Amino acid sequence: MGRFPFPQNQRLPHLTYPRQADAADARAAFERWRDEIVTSDGARGGLRTRRPDTPDGQANSTVSEGIAYGMLISVMFDDQAMFDGFWTYARCFLNKSGLMDWYIAPDGQKPIAVGAASDADEDMAWALIMADRQWGGGGSLGESYISIARRLIEAIYETEVDHDRWPDMFLPGDDWRGRDVFNPSYFAPNQYRLFGEVSGKQGDWQRVVDRGYEVIERSLNDASGNRESGLVPAWCDSAGTPVEAFPGAMTNYQYDSARLPFRMAQDVAFYRDARAQAYLGKTSAFFAAIGADALVDGYTLDGKPAPDPRSPAQNPGSAVFVACAAAGAMHDPKYADFVDAAYARVRTGRLLTRSRYYNHCWTVLGLLMLTGNLIEFPTR
Repeated sequence: MGRFPFPQNQRLPHLTYPRQADAADARAAFERWRDEIVTSDGARGGLRTRRPDTPDGQANSTVSEGIAYGMLISVMFDDQAMFDGFWTYARCFLNKSGLMDWYIAPDGQKPIAVGAASDADEDMAWALIMADRQWGGGGSLGESYISIARRLIEAIYETEVDHDRWPDMFLPGDDWRGRDVFNPSYFAPNQYRLFGEVSGKQGDWQRVVDRGYEVIERSLNDASGNRESGLVPAWCDSAGTPVEAFPGAMTNYQYDSARLPFRMAQDVAFYRDARAQAYLGKTSAFFAAIGADALVDGYTLDGKPAPDPRSPAQNPGSAVFVACAAAGAMHDPKYADFVDAAYARVRTGRLLTRSRYYNHCWTVLGLLMLTGNLIEFPTR
């Protein structure tokens, strides 16, 4: 057993938790996710998360993002064997940068597409720091968790932070250098603060934090019609202008964008950043006015419903939209009723439209956050 067994049920005084918050709901979601999404098949002796019904790729394939989610979830549930299994799989696909290629075939023999995805890389690094604080040592990996984390942090900083034309901007991956592209939902300021502490480069990582907040602020403007709502584009440039990052990329508030309130909620929870709080004031007002039961899986930047066209006609809802909106609203007690209603919807485990893999993950992550069980473990 680790230093922080599940559940911790943390109650930070500056957050408002659902009145019906129950760690048993998070545990039930974990078990559903584990039973349907986690597999050892094609996992090279480890574990992987599979995508059984992905609308935009090969069925039962794995993406690095899913491995990162698995590492976050398993360290919070104090499941060291599961955590080690995910990293065992990830390290089979480390690329030229020492980061995991983002898209892997179901049989685990080779990548379908190469290049790292920086949202996965940062979540893996943060999870490894938490693993060091949870268990110490390195489990069955043959190397300490903290040394692996430091190596990833260095690779992320060198290859996924721009150091040239757009200094300190967090890039979408290690093959994106020289392109003016930013994904707001990849921005994880609470993690960068910890990366600075662990690497001894607090100043460097603080500039990444400040640059990201600057780009997000620029993305909220009159031209996009989102100045008050906080609905960020999926992809934008350093000036905050929406861009088609790759052919067919959506630029509205979609399945990527929906994660930003969650990441901002973490910066409020752990570091009380005023910029995060101001941003969440916008999104919380927007979503609370709609109501938790009426949230759909996509919006235009000016606030019109734009459900994902790949979702089925009978759309039960998407956990990533509802859970992340609820996490963001925890910053202010005036949204308590909205948080309660959103929690009631997420805890059902039925908000799985479009991608069961993705929304199973976000059901677990959302319920961990909402019940006070996705926390930054203190140092030893």
